[in-house]
Amino acid sequence: MCLGLPMTIVETDDITALCEYRNEQRRVSVMLLYCVPVGARVLVHIDTAVRLLDEDEARLISEALDGVDASANGQDCGPFFADLVGREPQLPKHLR
Repeated sequence: MCLGLPMTIVETDDITALCEYRNEQRRVSVMLLYCVPVGARVLVHIDTAVRLLDEDEARLISEALDGVDASANGQDCGPFFADLVGREPQLPKHLR
């Protein structure tokens, strides 16, 4: 399974960027994005920044990844998916 990580741009030359997520740093391509500033949050998939994220979306992705990790380690993952508890699944806007 491939996952995208919500990473923060630490430095960039507009072709690549040094990005950070928790204790990991990696150099990724930013060629799919236009003028991404230092401090921006981006979704990184296979060492490529594929889109900008706002802080709320980056936080939700981080919490979901924490939930997957908790579940894989036999822990309760409910607190990480609080936004989904008690409601029916919904289609994304582009599929409605």
